[in-house]
Amino acid sequence: MRYLAILTALGLGSVALVAAAAGEGDAPQGHHHGAERLHAADTNGDGLISREEAVALPMLAKHFDQIDTDHDGQLSKAELRASAQQHRAAQWKKLDTDGDGKVSKAEAQANAPRLAAQFDALDTDHDGFLTPAELKAAHRKPRGQ
Repeated sequence: MRYLAILTALGLGSVALVAAAAGEGDAPQGHHHGAERLHAADTNGDGLISREEAVALPMLAKHFDQIDTDHDGQLSKAELRASAQQHRAAQWKKLDTDGDGKVSKAEAQANAPRLAAQFDALDTDHDGFLTPAELKAAHRKPRGQ
């Protein structure tokens, strides 16, 4: 359940999940379903997602024009990766309001209550801050650990 809270708190919605799973061989455990969904959406098997294919993934369809940076009517793996990276950076900026590269418990409480509820468990070095590395490590842990 804490992984769901992390994902929710960071705003890693369907677009980011699908994008991460689509592009990188080191996709976090548990996100293979995103790769499967993306593969299933690519009905013609060309490795690209057309606007028509994106309909099967509503969040992808909703943000299609924003992700399709070359405006060719297709979403490539590179475009999906870039979109996911931009999304993660924007979400981090919302959490790290003082811009110091880490999230304090106060920042988490003010901006992401679900993240704040898991703060102590996620703060593995017990320094009172969450870093991108700590969140990434927690995100990659198999469920139940």
